[in-house]
Formats: sequence, structure tokens, C-alpha cells
Amino acid sequence: MKIILFHQYYLGKDDSGGSRWNQFTKYFTQEDKDIHIEIMSGNIHYATGKQMSSKTWNSKEVISDKITLHRTWTYSGYNRSFFGRLLGYFSYSSSAFLKALFIRDVDIIIVTSPPIFVGLSGLVLSKVKKIPFIFEVRDLWPESAISTGVLNNKVIIKILYSLEKMLYTHAEKIVLLTPAFKKDIIKRYPMVETKLKTVTNGADFDMPFDKKKRKIIREKYGWEDKKVFAYFGAHGVANDLEQIIAVANVYKNDDRILFVLIGDGMQKGELKKLVNLYNLSNIQFIDSVSKMIVNDYIYASDICIAILKKTDTFKTVYPNKVFDYMRCEKPILVTIDGITRTLIEESKSGLYAPPEDVNALKKVIDSFLLRSEEELKQMGIKGSLYVQLHFSREKLAVKYLKIIKKEFDASIKKN
Repeated sequence: MKIILFHQYYLGKDDSGGSRWNQFTKYFTQEDKDIHIEIMSGNIHYATGKQMSSKTWNSKEVISDKITLHRTWTYSGYNRSFFGRLLGYFSYSSSAFLKALFIRDVDIIIVTSPPIFVGLSGLVLSKVKKIPFIFEVRDLWPESAISTGVLNNKVIIKILYSLEKMLYTHAEKIVLLTPAFKKDIIKRYPMVETKLKTVTNGADFDMPFDKKKRKIIREKYGWEDKKVFAYFGAHGVANDLEQIIAVANVYKNDDRILFVLIGDGMQKGELKKLVNLYNLSNIQFIDSVSKMIVNDYIYASDICIAILKKTDTFKTVYPNKVFDYMRCEKPILVTIDGITRTLIEESKSGLYAPPEDVNALKKVIDSFLLRSEEELKQMGIKGSLYVQLHFSREKLAVKYLKIIKKEFDASIKKN
């Protein structure tokens, strides 16, 4: 069985970011030796804006004898503005479609979104090649863009909702990252209920971390005598890291605490300006680190932060970083209400603070500071055990593969 996967943000070997599909493609080919995967990805990194291959228009990398990665042209101004991001989406969707058009003997197409526009590439390709099309929803679009204030043009919003409906209608299966997405989609498009399947984000237990490196990392960055509250990930509008800057300002005279922001994104420059404006010495910025060593940095931290803007849309999401934190046995400070809050509270792996409420955030940070090292350690251990039982990426990959094979078998019978 040959699969084409459209994924604009597929990570390179040493890139930082979410590795859901890097792991899934590996597990799929380990589970079934007859599977071959051709990945259509963009050549601009979503967080840094840097080019990910030396070739501008097309590059080909053989990851294994079962997995081939194609990077196709993406507009280089992706990270400069919302308009630049749209051009990035359209350029990738078009170039990836053209490349995929010439790949022969394909059995099934998977598109992971956002961006939603690439769904159209997958849909058209499925019609041309007369093969099934699976649409994965990692984030509800356009809802998330609207709720964060990134998108407010009524004409564009109407077009995007029409595109969403068309993709849901024509996809053979719709794979969702959280059960909360299911309620939202059924409410708007009840006719697609039977197509919906949930395969959540999860933890990568084959991505190790070296506990011995904790001391080395803490010495390198001057963390030795600090309680380090660390955030890992994108520095974008949706992440609303101004909340961390605001609470750091409250603690500016408390030398026990250091807030560390690790990653890149559109808002990083503005965040640095805010830190300079408030004259803060308790905020530290570190560029993105490779997925191969990021777990070492997570383990070197004391408390890890998961934070997003205050919107109803984000009540429906499981940020992948939360599973990474739990995997690395770290207590978690979360300001995301809804299913993420429930996950943290059920696993007893951290504490919740209401989003965009600096006073409430300070109270939760104070609560962490009052806890003993043993109490914090037990929080982390509980989270790791919980996520291993319920959210192992390898187990989730097996579940996903069953969905794919079922569609593949149905397609064979149909033809």
C-alpha cells in the first residue's frame, strides 16, 4: 500500500516542533512492511521561517526504504504577516499538489490540517487518481484563526467555511485530534458524523531523555539556584506569551524564579521588546532546540508551562507539548481550560490557572513554590504513568493504521 501524506510542517531530522507524523510514519512502516509513504511537505519551517532544504523548488530525501520526504516550494515570507502566511499556504498547497500528481501507484491520500487549503489539493488529487482521501483535523479552521483575532475578513471567513464543508463532505474519513472537535463538527455538519474518528496527540516513549544532562544544562544557562518555569514551543499570536511576561513583571524582585521561553515565532521580537520595556532580568529566551534533545531541556526545567489565548476554541485542544512534559516527568502549569485542564487534573500532574488572569497565575506559581521537591517529583511521575497508559504514540499509531487499512480495503472492494 502506497500512501501520499500532505503535511506542510513535517519536521526534518534535527528540527524542533511537533513530531506526531514523524513518529506515525515510522510506526506505520514498522507495523506493516508493505506500506510505503511519500510525504509532501513545505520547505519553510513554521516557527523559524528558515528554509529547510537547499533546493528552492523541490528536494527529495529518502528517510528509509519505506519513507520518502519531498519538500516543495513555499513562499519565504510565511512568518512575516498573516498575508505572508496565506501566500505560504497557497504556494505549498499548489507545489505539493503538482509534485504528488506525478507519483504513481498511490492507494490512499492523507491530508493533515492546518492549513486547510491543502485539503483541496488532497481532494482534487483523490478525484484524479480515484483513490480514498482521509482528512485529519489538528486544529479547527477557520475557528481558531477567528477566535484569536488573526482572521476577521467576512468574505474570507465565508470562503473558508465553504471549503471546510466541502472537505468534510468528500473525505472518506475525518480524523480528529480531540474528542471535543467531534461535538463541534457534528453540530455544524451532522451528515458527516459516521466519518469521524479520534486519534489524539500523545507521548513519544521512544524519544529518550538523559537525566544526567540536567546538571549540565542548568549550569550552561545559569539555572542552578532558580526555580525554572519553562515554556517550549511557538511564539505566536495564539500562544499569548505576554501572559508570562506580565507575571514575570510581578516577580521581578524575586530572585528565586526564572521564566524561560524556548522556541521561535512571529511574536518573539515583540516579546523581547516587552522584556526590555519592563527591564526584566527574570525572563530568558532560548532558540528552538532539536526534537532529539528537547526532552533533556524539559527534564532540566522544574515546572513546564502550557499556555494559550483565552478562547472557547482552545478548550477543545490537546497541545502536544503537554504530553511531552508528562513524558519527561515534569509538573505542569496550564492556563488552557477545557479538555487540557481535565487531563492535568485527572492525572494529578499539575495545576490550572485561568487564562489572562495575572493574579490567578501568580497564586498558582506561589502554590508551586510552596511545594516540596518530593511533591513536585510525584506530580511528574503521576503524569508520566498516566500518559503512558492512555496516550502512548505507538498505540495511537496502531489505531490510526487500522482506520487507513479499512479505507484501503473498502477502496479495493469498490474497484
